[in-house]
Amino acid sequence: MDGKETALLAPYLNFLQNFFIAIIILVIGWILSKWANRILLGVLRNRKVDEALARFLGNILQYIVLVMAVITALGTVGIETTSLVAVLASAGIAIGLALQGSLSNFASGVLILFFRPFNLGDRISAAGETGLVDDIGIFTTTILTPENHKIIIPNASVLSGPITNYTTLGTRRASVEVGVAYGADVPKTIEVLLGAAKRGEGVLTDPEPGVFFANLGASSLDFSVNVWCQPDDYLTMIHSVRQTVYEDLNAAGIEIPFNQIVVHQADK
Repeated sequence: MDGKETALLAPYLNFLQNFFIAIIILVIGWILSKWANRILLGVLRNRKVDEALARFLGNILQYIVLVMAVITALGTVGIETTSLVAVLASAGIAIGLALQGSLSNFASGVLILFFRPFNLGDRISAAGETGLVDDIGIFTTTILTPENHKIIIPNASVLSGPITNYTTLGTRRASVEVGVAYGADVPKTIEVLLGAAKRGEGVLTDPEPGVFFANLGASSLDFSVNVWCQPDDYLTMIHSVRQTVYEDLNAAGIEIPFNQIVVHQADK
């Protein structure tokens, strides 16, 4: 083969060489994308991240690696990729603007599933609602209220304010405010209230109940009865303590007064 023929074939040989290099890049990119998927899945599973979220993020990473491999391979065979990248970026921005609200809920869902401020079955207050967590999704969180209402809250709303988790610490405290008439014996009243608190259904002995002289009210001496229970027993427990407090105060002859207004008439 003389120099003229070599010169004529050189562009074709160069293209074939670049084509095979591009094929190798695609193969390596495919393998690396699989590895990246598996590695990220392993990391997320070790951190107890929700399985559906872990698979979703693993697939996203795999596709990102594949897209990078395809762009690199196209550039190797001489195809201009700058405009392609610009088109993909523009499309991504347009989609992001169109789905701004959904993406906000998605990002919040990822944070909830990753950091776990609450789990399925926890009793929480969030976005102005209180109930049992029934489902944690990518876009929404579902809770069941004590009235058996099913409320679906966008995840962005869940994370937009404080989240109170009543379950995670294992116990929950309730305070029952009680007013007794002026003139009542304070030590005796505290003794009666403490006994009533201990008789309440679902009341824990550790931490033990406590009674505090809270205030000198306008019409009564005000006491606070503090009791602890398991989170699931809260409503039953507070109902029972209120009942035993009322019964024991009546049995001890300690009056629970009505609100009073004393009117003084000026002398004429």
